Amino acid sequence: MNCRPGCAACCTAPSISSPLPGLPHGKPAGMPCPHLDEALRCRLFGRPERPAVCGSLQPSEEMCGESREHAMRWLSALEQATR
Repeated sequence: MNCRPGCAACCTAPSISSPLPGLPHGKPAGMPCPHLDEALRCRLFGRPERPAVCGSLQPSEEMCGESREHAMRWLSALEQATR
């Protein structure tokens, strides 16, 4: 499955505990990654400074569903369950 254009739920809903450029302590849940561009694409994609966790989260029917809203709810629930 490919990512849905303009979604970026996986770059917003979950927390990231790994350091990111400009965020040495990671990113809190619910905060859009500051490395998203205007089209909600990752500016760090393919670069060595992109956290490994970002590349490990792969899109799936279960997670992404039919909308960004579904993906945000699913990922937010996962974030809550794994705190």
